[in-house]
Amino acid sequence: MNAESGFPIKPVYGPADVPEGTGAEEPGEYPYTRGVYPTMYTKRPWTMRQYAGFGTAAESNARYHQLLAAGTMGLSVAFDLPTQMGYDSDEQIAHGEVGKVGVAIDSIDDMRLLFKDIPLDRVSTSMTINAPGSVLLLLYQLVAEEQGVPGSALQGTIQNDILKEYIARGTYIFPPKPSLRLVADTFAYCRAEIPKWNTISISGYHMAEAGASPAQEIAFTLANGIEYVRAAIAAGLAVDDFAPRLSFFFVARTTLLEEIAKFRAARRMWARIMRDEFGAQDPKSLMLRFHTQTAGVQLTAQQPEVNLIRVAIQALGAIAGGTQSLHTNSYDEALALPTEKSARLALRTQQVLAYESGLTGTVDPFAGSYAVEALTDAVEREATALIDRVFEYGSAVDAIEQGFQKGEIEASAYRIATEIDSGERVVVGVNRFAAESEEKYEPLRVDPAIEAAQVARLARLRADRDGPAVQDALKDLAKAAAGSVNVLPLMKEALRLRATVGEVCHTLRGVWGVHRPVERF
Repeated sequence: MNAESGFPIKPVYGPADVPEGTGAEEPGEYPYTRGVYPTMYTKRPWTMRQYAGFGTAAESNARYHQLLAAGTMGLSVAFDLPTQMGYDSDEQIAHGEVGKVGVAIDSIDDMRLLFKDIPLDRVSTSMTINAPGSVLLLLYQLVAEEQGVPGSALQGTIQNDILKEYIARGTYIFPPKPSLRLVADTFAYCRAEIPKWNTISISGYHMAEAGASPAQEIAFTLANGIEYVRAAIAAGLAVDDFAPRLSFFFVARTTLLEEIAKFRAARRMWARIMRDEFGAQDPKSLMLRFHTQTAGVQLTAQQPEVNLIRVAIQALGAIAGGTQSLHTNSYDEALALPTEKSARLALRTQQVLAYESGLTGTVDPFAGSYAVEALTDAVEREATALIDRVFEYGSAVDAIEQGFQKGEIEASAYRIATEIDSGERVVVGVNRFAAESEEKYEPLRVDPAIEAAQVARLARLRADRDGPAVQDALKDLAKAAAGSVNVLPLMKEALRLRATVGEVCHTLRGVWGVHRPVERF
């Protein structure tokens, strides 16, 4: 049997498969293979998040209140495609996509409604937003200030990982170099204004959803992390001033032991990279802290209730691997947006694991396992070799521009697909144990009238605001973007005056241009 990363898995592992002394390391000690904190979950469980957002800000706000009442410990915001791409809901290109895969946020008015009656000093909020990540963060900060909450009290994460968009996901706007400048500006701004905020969530999840193997997932993610660190240092930031606020985002698949090994290997690799390549001194700079989401790509439309079991196994792997926060997918996500009931069941999965399984009683229970320790070493070897190949191109950006990571992921996706088609890799309910008939499922549907309502809201906003002041603020932003000063304070002023997300992004497009990928044939 082969691991998803490609190396063979032995039927039996023993002492000869692991170096002497393996598993003797203490949790919370360099290189953090066994976890970044000495006590891990024995004092408090991981943060339980549920990724949610659909339709209007008011509808999403209602779902957040439901999740908080059910015991969610942190919010995770899904944005619709126009918002992710920096377009307003009334633009022609947004037609048909408003509110479909997440919530539509066009201005501070929408952000205010999204977090109505949610005290932002008491929740941790993760926002899955990349190219316009700084814009949405500033809107969040402005709403918090209206609540009387200072930036120093805000906790959460913006994904803000633009490099993986060029590799796997595609919601980029600007070319790589100005995009990296915007990331570095965000690091510097948050250090001064929102010091507890995680300024980036360097993401392997979307690469995994596109077909990356576990070794590819951590290799290409850590290579992107190296690129971000280099960009921040080149912008004049000291590594220990920003590195403690870096975070990561990984997938959890159903291949339980390999996933546990993957997380352990990633922690060890990042600690060594930060110490040996960048000379980081602060222990927090060496700690790979990460959020995990269970693997949506492994959920099936056939026999969807079986996804409850898949999600539980995936969550178990993330927890045993030492995640800091976790989102469990709803069983019906292969069919539609989750219903209220299915979202609650997904949260209950985490709660059963936290409070009934005994997993929180001890730290890194797989330490010393011959199989897991050997798999950890194997994943690390595969991932290290891939990182070396990335930097043979010069940098992660150079490799992206040559299509290296994308090509490797596509080859992995093809390999897995052919294994499923041949029956070599079993998917229950799809290529084995199929049901003769499926029960009818009633999905959650987004009302198409949402788009018209958002367009009307934008028309009222533009009529009510001080238009000349907004235009002056956008001109100031354009001047800053053309120079070298940090653009976030000027973006914040434009947003405070009720400039829209689209207007801010179009201003930057006018200065920096847009990314046009080179097709490889």
